[in-house]
Amino acid sequence: MTKQEARRQAQLDDALAIYRAGLDAVRPDRLMERVEWERLFEGIDTFDRMLVVGAGKAAMAMAGAVEARFGRRIDAGLVVVPHGYVASFPDDRPRPERIEVVEAGHPLPDAAGVAAAERTLAMVREAGASDLVLVLLSGGGTALWPAFVDGISLQAAQTTFELLLHSGADIHQINTVRKHLSRIGGGRLATTAFPATVVALVLSDVVGDNLSVVASGPTVPDPTTFLDAIHVLQQFELWEKVPPEVRAHLRSGRDTPEFETPKAGHPAFRRTLTMLLGSNRQALAAAADEARRRGYRSRVVTDRLTGEARVVGERIARQLCGTPADPPVCLLWGGETTVTLERGGEGGRNQELALAAALVLEGHTRPVVLLSAGTDGLDGPTDAAGAVVHPETIPEARCRGLDPDMALQNHDTYPFFKALDGLVVTGPTHTNVMDLLIGLVGVPDRAAG
Repeated sequence: MTKQEARRQAQLDDALAIYRAGLDAVRPDRLMERVEWERLFEGIDTFDRMLVVGAGKAAMAMAGAVEARFGRRIDAGLVVVPHGYVASFPDDRPRPERIEVVEAGHPLPDAAGVAAAERTLAMVREAGASDLVLVLLSGGGTALWPAFVDGISLQAAQTTFELLLHSGADIHQINTVRKHLSRIGGGRLATTAFPATVVALVLSDVVGDNLSVVASGPTVPDPTTFLDAIHVLQQFELWEKVPPEVRAHLRSGRDTPEFETPKAGHPAFRRTLTMLLGSNRQALAAAADEARRRGYRSRVVTDRLTGEARVVGERIARQLCGTPADPPVCLLWGGETTVTLERGGEGGRNQELALAAALVLEGHTRPVVLLSAGTDGLDGPTDAAGAVVHPETIPEARCRGLDPDMALQNHDTYPFFKALDGLVVTGPTHTNVMDLLIGLVGVPDRAAG
């Protein structure tokens, strides 16, 4: 290994270690340890029953931590996670036993999710004024709790969800539509549980930590309207593409005020507390600390990164190339980009961002590494969390006969990075606070060889 190769490997190792430090900071079991339960409930023993429900990629880990704290005080519980999450659950984390864990479809809902959502609604509907309903929410909850309004079939919802996911709309816009097709989202879980006391803990996977957006905000007032949902579909030229029953329902809701999602004046919200448990900011702070520990001057650029993945990747690469500070430097970004799919390839937003960045970094003489990965361990419909690139990524690809421009154009980034051993693979992490981007310029003396 040449000195240059050793320096690059040291950078790659550092980038992965910094990423993992960010993941560790948002482990649900560790976040739960900081919750001041007594202040939340003002006396857990005053409730007749404690019911636990939840949905999302972190729901099983959150449920395990809750059960470790309350044990037999929990009377019943049901949480929903994506298919495959039970088998992948880490052995070193508390596993729920009293709280049932059900797997369902994500990102598209399926029949298992419909059944679990109906069971959830039945459970909270039976809660009385002297009961406590603890709700555990994280990213993915909307698809995993598919309780649709009358007249909307599972197939119609699947078609609508898929169109939205490929449209380039952000999660705020996507969930504006999905809330208005749901009997759980948009505050409807809270109104269904009324008059019980509802306490919701939320692990945020949305830019800005808007609690009405995470898992479609089932326990908070919904600021959006049926008209907003119609405008989203029109903006992304989907209005004529969604199934007729979806259009009919949204038009009916627009014209019938009593169909609207519950707003701030509803009495259920006086008996509901929704609290942010963790977010991308904590992951970024921990990543910055780890970078400093490794000898980098670190700076969080933003925790609100959005935009089309390839455009963002190009911009970040130029920023790394032009970093004025003396290396070694670590720049950090958090957020979530989008991909507008004209044709279907195999990849995800982080891999697409990384490839776009690599094309800009090509030929750059400064030692630069960029890692872009999801904190949930998944990037699009692949088994990778993201990818890592450097100035030699594209030259190495061309030497192997790979066409980076075509891979980017066809959104086919996964096979490209797999051939280069450039994927970041963690498996499901059982947390989800959007994406982490780690840019390293230069190498600390201790790693320079």
